[in-house]
Amino acid sequence: MIDADLATRLHSAGLPWHPASGDRFTIPSGDFAGEVFVVAEMTIEVQDVPGGNSVFKFNGTTEWALDSVDARRVLWLPREDQLRDQLGDAFVSLDAVTGGFAVTLTDGSRHLDIDAERAYARAALHQLGA
Repeated sequence: MIDADLATRLHSAGLPWHPASGDRFTIPSGDFAGEVFVVAEMTIEVQDVPGGNSVFKFNGTTEWALDSVDARRVLWLPREDQLRDQLGDAFVSLDAVTGGFAVTLTDGSRHLDIDAERAYARAALHQLGA
């Protein structure tokens, strides 16, 4: 799983996110910093509110101290498949290399990291110009 630092860099670079069931996220500040949550229609749902914003609603979960969290306070932790989808036609290959994985893009750039998900994230950052 990518870490909050890499996810923050993706967010700052403009990686678009439309929250959906199965998406992982964290709340970077406060009592729940470092905890990873998963959007699940039965427990954590995303609800649009007036003004074009969204809230993450915690319904009957063990996170009893939470009722809802404004979407602007959460940080998406994209999965490997979501990052690969982001690359689209620019993606050429994912290869195992000593110490991890490398993602190669059509522009010839290679992006290495300790696991495939992080390598995809670095490739996405490159694609976003970050």
